[in-house]
Amino acid sequence: MGNQMDKAKNRIEFEELLRSTQRDGVEDMLAWLNENNFFEAPASSNHHLNVEGGLVQHSLNTCHAALTVWEGMQKLEPSLANEVSRDNVIIASLLHDVCKTDIYFRSVKKKKNAIGVWEDVEGYKVSYKNFPMGHGEKSVIQILCAGLELTEDEMLAIRWHMGAWGINMNSFEDERCYDTSRKLYPLVSIIQVADGLAASILERSNTDLDEL
Repeated sequence: MGNQMDKAKNRIEFEELLRSTQRDGVEDMLAWLNENNFFEAPASSNHHLNVEGGLVQHSLNTCHAALTVWEGMQKLEPSLANEVSRDNVIIASLLHDVCKTDIYFRSVKKKKNAIGVWEDVEGYKVSYKNFPMGHGEKSVIQILCAGLELTEDEMLAIRWHMGAWGINMNSFEDERCYDTSRKLYPLVSIIQVADGLAASILERSNTDLDEL
């Protein structure tokens, strides 16, 4: 909790993990991420890892959590190894949030300090003007357009990684597609759980706890 971020080290680890899959289009994907400033983007504007390089850190945290969940669940359900591969887990977890690459812009915000006085602080604002395609579905489209091949379960795991938060509750079709995806593909649940574990455990800060 609250560990210092090493952006250069994170980038090397991210690239090595993605390349370890030897998936067709990996180099094209890495080139796209570089060209679109993925490695400099924050993970959020106000919450977890809202600093430069935060998106890479969150992606790695999600990957580490996902691999741990995947490995642990195989002890309970050995057949999982036949349905989900290590490469599936790495690709879906590392790339689930590429949709955030182009939505954060530096800005100055008003924030109360420790004694309750408002002051100017540097931060990020959010704009969806570049490609207003949603969240998980936007990530899938951007990955495919960048040239990386995705399996069906990887696409669905990325699309539904927000779980119920990514569902239009007024859409019966959305609810059925999400529920069906979880039942058909264990990877969907693994990525969803890992994303939550990363944000709520690995990325907690003392400031977050103080503001509760």
